[in-house]
Amino acid sequence: MTTKHPIQRLIYPLLAALLAASCTPILPVKRIGMVTQLRSDKIAECKRLHADSNPGVRDIMNKYHVRDFSIYLQQIDGKWYEFAYYEYTGDNFDADMAAMAKEPRTIEWLKKCDPLQKPLPGAKGWTTMQRVYFNP
Repeated sequence: MTTKHPIQRLIYPLLAALLAASCTPILPVKRIGMVTQLRSDKIAECKRLHADSNPGVRDIMNKYHVRDFSIYLQQIDGKWYEFAYYEYTGDNFDADMAAMAKEPRTIEWLKKCDPLQKPLPGAKGWTTMQRVYFNP
C-alpha cells in the first residue's frame, strides 16, 4: 500500500476544488450607471451618509449581488448631481432588486437618502443611464 506524500494530501484537494470551480458557469456582469440631482444644501449630509466609515447598507447590497458600487458628485451649471455606478453579478436582477427594496434596513436607508435628492424631470428617483462604451 502506498501512502500519499504530505504535499499530495494538500495539493490534490486544492486541484479538485480548482477543477470544480472552473466548471461553474460564470454569469455575465450587468453594469449600471445612474444619475440624479442632489439638493445643493444637502451635499455635506450626502457625504456623511456615504462616508467609508458608515456601513449603511453595504452588506445588503452584497447579499443581492451588487458589487463595486460607487457614487460621484459633480456640479454642473450651479446644480449638483450624483452619478452612481455598480455591477450586478447575480442571475435574476429584477427579483434581487425587488427583494433588496423590501429589506427593512434598505427602506430605512432610503428614508435618509431620498430627501437629499431632486429626481430629474419625469423620474421618481435615480435615472438609469444608457451605456455607450465599455472597455474590458
